[in-house]
Amino acid sequence: MSEERLANALIITFLLFFATITVGWVGTAHNPQIGENLMALFQKEVAGQMNGENPLGMCGKLFANNLEACILLLVGGASFGIFTIFIMSLNGIVIGAIMEIVHQDHSAVFVAAAIVPHGIFEIPAFIISGALGIMLAQSLISEWYGRGDAAADAQRYARIFLLYVIPLVAIAATVEAFITPLVIQLVV
Repeated sequence: MSEERLANALIITFLLFFATITVGWVGTAHNPQIGENLMALFQKEVAGQMNGENPLGMCGKLFANNLEACILLLVGGASFGIFTIFIMSLNGIVIGAIMEIVHQDHSAVFVAAAIVPHGIFEIPAFIISGALGIMLAQSLISEWYGRGDAAADAQRYARIFLLYVIPLVAIAATVEAFITPLVIQLVV
């Protein structure tokens, strides 16, 4: 695995993620019903599972939810990247839509307070996972043409996942459960 290949995959994933956040944000600004539907889906599938939780329980659920998303991003590379791109795009669109819905009732500072503290760990975890999924797809295609060993590459990607993604997800969950609510209270 070359550093250039990893850098290119990270750039592609970063651009895809932030482009889809923009799509979700702008789409919701132009048609609030889209954002409301995505917010209802988010409430049902993610936030609803954490209502009334103590911070420690919430931390565990956030960790499990985000780790699952990151695993899907990595393993989605086995679909030649289609599933990785779909999951990354869906997460970006939902995040952008939720940001716009929240922004309609709150200031930009509130939106930043609700995202930045844990987002500085969570977003890199998603981007690295997506990049590893893209690289797995590239490895599979290379092996198909007789120019690589996708199994050996997958093992290297799994090692990167264990060393970087899991700690980032754990830190993000801890910050989101214990620190982000305090930061939000400071700006309310």
